[in-house]
Amino acid sequence: LNGGHSGMDIHKGLGNANKIMNRLLFDGFDNFGLQIAEIKGGSLRNAIPRESQAKVIIAEVYDEAFVFDMQQIVNEIKAELKTTEPNLEVVFEKMEVTPAKVMPSIAQFYFVRAMYTAHNGVYRMSADFDNLVETSNNIAKVVLGEGQLSVQCLTRSSVETSKFDLANALRSAFELMGCEVEFSGSYPGWTPNSKSEILDVLVPIYEKQNGEKPKVVACHAGLECGILGTNYPDMDMISFGPTIHGAHSPDERASISSSQKFWKFVLEILAAIPVK
Repeated sequence: LNGGHSGMDIHKGLGNANKIMNRLLFDGFDNFGLQIAEIKGGSLRNAIPRESQAKVIIAEVYDEAFVFDMQQIVNEIKAELKTTEPNLEVVFEKMEVTPAKVMPSIAQFYFVRAMYTAHNGVYRMSADFDNLVETSNNIAKVVLGEGQLSVQCLTRSSVETSKFDLANALRSAFELMGCEVEFSGSYPGWTPNSKSEILDVLVPIYEKQNGEKPKVVACHAGLECGILGTNYPDMDMISFGPTIHGAHSPDERASISSSQKFWKFVLEILAAIPVK
């Protein structure tokens, strides 16, 4: 093939960067014989991917048609995600040097399909708590180049069996294309207890300190409580802490003023521990 075409950058597409990139690669491969030389999508396994970049090759005869087709798809994606991803940006740039190596066509055929098959986002909602995500997956990091492919996911659930059900679904998608799949860094889920005795102690303390009722909710997140609960199944636990914005993204930050608030809360809780 003569002439390299665009390195494709996707950024500001929180939660969707790797999936959006694959959508473009899938169409380019099926309709224009696009060949993938490199992909760098996401940064960490426990962070939502905000950016993805791919270097691809297209035959020069398809240059204009390819860019037109890609822009049509981008417009469709932006229309679909205008509420959740209003700042989504897709940039096409023509490379000065054509990549020397590309992914074999048969491997690429299975890769873009495995990525399409692999679930990203909410997998199951809780049947016990309204509006609570029970199980989800984040296709967090995709790196392809120099003959190597790595796809890292973070799968989480408050129900352990549901977590492994989704993990096995992901495993199947990538094993079908010949990948070796490894499970690592697992920590157990924590099933919420709506009848917690300690909750009945903490709620009045919060109300006294802050003059309002606390928002008691179940949380879809990986917490140390899951590990503690596995080793001490009869332990009654709740979790609380400072306000966090942009969790599991490059913009994650905590509120200092809310940290002070909850430090006072901890002191009052310790003073109110019942004698047994």
